[in-house]
Amino acid sequence: MVGNLKIGQVLRYAAGKDQAPAVLDGYSNFHHVTHSPDQKRVLLEAGINGVARLSCVDGVRRPAVLIRSSPWKAGSEQTPWHDVFDMDNGHVRYFGDHKAGVTVPPGATKGNAWLLEAFSEHQAHTPAERAAAAPLFLFRSVSIDGKPKGHVEFCGLGLVERAERLVQWSGSGHTTFVNYVYDIALLDLSAEADQVSWNWIDARRDSSKTVAQALNLAPVSWREWVRRGNSALPSLRRRVARARVTKTREQRPAVGSTESAALQTIYERFDGRKHDFEALASAVAAGVLRGSGHSYVEGWLTRRSGDGGADFVGRLDIGSGLAGTSLVVLGQAKCIKPSSAVSAEEIARVVARLRRGWIGVYVTTGLYSEPAQLEMVEDQYPIVLINGMHLARQLLAIARDDHGGDLPACIDHILSGQSAVITNRRPEEVLLE
Repeated sequence: MVGNLKIGQVLRYAAGKDQAPAVLDGYSNFHHVTHSPDQKRVLLEAGINGVARLSCVDGVRRPAVLIRSSPWKAGSEQTPWHDVFDMDNGHVRYFGDHKAGVTVPPGATKGNAWLLEAFSEHQAHTPAERAAAAPLFLFRSVSIDGKPKGHVEFCGLGLVERAERLVQWSGSGHTTFVNYVYDIALLDLSAEADQVSWNWIDARRDSSKTVAQALNLAPVSWREWVRRGNSALPSLRRRVARARVTKTREQRPAVGSTESAALQTIYERFDGRKHDFEALASAVAAGVLRGSGHSYVEGWLTRRSGDGGADFVGRLDIGSGLAGTSLVVLGQAKCIKPSSAVSAEEIARVVARLRRGWIGVYVTTGLYSEPAQLEMVEDQYPIVLINGMHLARQLLAIARDDHGGDLPACIDHILSGQSAVITNRRPEEVLLE
């Protein structure tokens, strides 16, 4: 064995690609850790890197696919998309390698072809087919000493859950192009102390070894997925238990960041314009809930008088038909200074309006005090808290996807549709729509 890859480990990815030294500049050498005797080097030169397929004693297989995300390129004209790495909840949303101006079909670029091939393998119906499927190794570039190149962080072992086509903006060109986006499940590696042994991939690259022989070296979660299939993913997905109270300093966007500037713009525009901010909050809540994979229907804004503490209403649909249900979503919006905090009493007033089968959403340009969060956790309040930093990020994402990155145009579009949805209907009527 040359080495293990540990989640969160930063490795040196040097231009020389020398596999001999185990450590370079104080970091584990990527080319040493991933060295397979008598095999070509494994590379991370592109975003999506397929290890060459080979004919083995029991058939043809691809040993692995390595994925590299470069956050420092996100939003550029060459890389206008923004990959999402939610390692604590075992989810990565990764955009394919098609770009504006490329003439081949979106699925025919090298990277997309490799990931679509892997997606097909990961949807296999039998253990024998799944055993041959290529595992995904995910990395992202990290900056060390101000240099964005030369180091990568290992983010986990995954497989493709979903692949879909979408239309993207091509950066500053304000044109669009078609690409693929992939939802990738990161697997739980707790049985291996968050590590993957490269011995497994060595065996998959050895044409004299069968898939079954190589599988014996795979992590427990991968072997379980091979045995049980995608229905087992909820129990095999990586989860990191964290305290549910976030300190106020961690809720503030970094000074000088894009999120900080956007949040200040939002606050200045809506300070003293309560009802307009409610329309914005309703759209942001919809984006947050849909972004978690749920089906959400926007309802209406309540009238200025007689809203009883609720500013907007929506509906969360779970499942379908007899195997489904719907929940009333009661929303509260509060535009305050980004440095101000929402208190426990303010959240409790919203919770007091909730009935059985309802949940609350609180959207603010400010923060949530630690006592407010603690009370929510201890009393098990069914409420979603969206702070100013999350609000800014969500609006920036909507602006990027639908308005070419123009935040004011995005806000104007949201506000232009508010007049038709202001009403004094009862919240439960949203279940009838």
